[in-house]
Amino acid sequence: MQTLNDKLQKYFKLTSEALKKVKIVEKHKKEAEDLLDLAKRYYEDAKYFEKKGDIVNAFGAVVYAHAFLDIGARLGFFDVGKDSKMFMVD
Repeated sequence: MQTLNDKLQKYFKLTSEALKKVKIVEKHKKEAEDLLDLAKRYYEDAKYFEKKGDIVNAFGAVVYAHAFLDIGARLGFFDVGKDSKMFMVD
């Protein structure tokens, strides 16, 4: 059975890779930049919580970070190359 810390590490890896993959679609630049900024902030918050030993809040923050990336991809604000393994695009 996976522990919360195992799941946290899985989401850190997934979200880190996703942050590197997203490309802003010029047509939606403002909205895309806002969502990307939120995703990055929540990702950094997650790292902060992890460092403090607060695994529950770290997990919540990293999941939110990835959700912002999914939203941007789903709405077409980010070009993610139709990557349906990393993003909810289909």
